[in-house]
Amino acid sequence: MASIFSKIIDGAIPSRMLWEDDMCVSFLDVRPLAPGHALVVPRQECDLWTDLGASSAAHLTEVAHAVGRAQMSVFSPARIGLMIAGFEVPHTHLHVVPMHSMAQLDFTNANPNPDQALLDEYLLSLRSALIDAGHSATTSRR
Repeated sequence: MASIFSKIIDGAIPSRMLWEDDMCVSFLDVRPLAPGHALVVPRQECDLWTDLGASSAAHLTEVAHAVGRAQMSVFSPARIGLMIAGFEVPHTHLHVVPMHSMAQLDFTNANPNPDQALLDEYLLSLRSALIDAGHSATTSRR
């Protein structure tokens, strides 16, 4: 059975997609830990990130780096957190989180009902920052 992330990648579930390339996608989290919280997800379903090939893992990190730089530009947080937990969905995903404290990496603090209009604003701002940084893998898909 396809993971929820595979369904998002295939377009069966709507998302706020930031990035698409041959190996991965990045989209805003629907239960954000902070404004602009994004996920980087390989197209290939793989439960454990340690089962990914080294080049795939490196590519995910490169995309997370680009997304993190865009988040830094848009939100000016103290730090950009990067976390791979993997308990929520059995499909590797990197959390890229603008943060002002370590408490923002606590999933019990996730916003279960974020303002949808704000998420749309964050999406457009982050896409613009990625384009301004010269990244061509940004997407207009929703």
